Amino acid sequence: MAFFFSKNKGLPLKTEPPFLLVGLGNPGPEYTETRHNVGFQVVDTILKEGFPDCPFSGFKKNFKGLSSEGTFQNQKIFLLKPLTYMNLSGDSVGAMMRFYKVILDNILVIHDDLDLPLGSLRLKKGGGNGGHNGLKSTTEHIGNDYWRLRIGIGHPGIREQVTPYVLSPFTKNEAILVSALCERISEFLPLFLEGKKDIFLQTLQESLKPYQS
Repeated sequence: MAFFFSKNKGLPLKTEPPFLLVGLGNPGPEYTETRHNVGFQVVDTILKEGFPDCPFSGFKKNFKGLSSEGTFQNQKIFLLKPLTYMNLSGDSVGAMMRFYKVILDNILVIHDDLDLPLGSLRLKKGGGNGGHNGLKSTTEHIGNDYWRLRIGIGHPGIREQVTPYVLSPFTKNEAILVSALCERISEFLPLFLEGKKDIFLQTLQESLKPYQS
């Protein structure tokens, strides 16, 4: 628990530790619609859609990224898109985590995953980085014990094609699925914030089945 003091009465106000929702990606218009930036796309959708009774502020530049904030059930929620480029994402995540005293259990990093089929989702706490440089940098700065939402983008099948593949846009049909995925994540994230993590993932996966058939 953290305590803050009222400016009016000087009385301590007890608050829950905040949440930090991070989308990984690269800054710049040339990367906006690319597969590697699906984490950014999710955070953009959360900002646009909001949660029930939880509108988010517009993005502002700080902590080497773009951040926004809202309040859900009397708990502060922060959004973050690091502007450091993928390989240095941890610089931004670590700075914001330390400033707002966010605990690791309240951090969710949303990122692309080559090893999962397009639109597949996995939620886990801790574990390896799977060769993802954004995760590697984040772990170097804040430790390993944070939550990750892995979003499958598929694999080109040939190792030499990985870089151009992740830095290219989704196809028209893929973009339809990804747009639905971003909207559903935004819709069901309150379950994650309430501690119902298994229900969050199950509900999310069920809602996407019509788009994956």
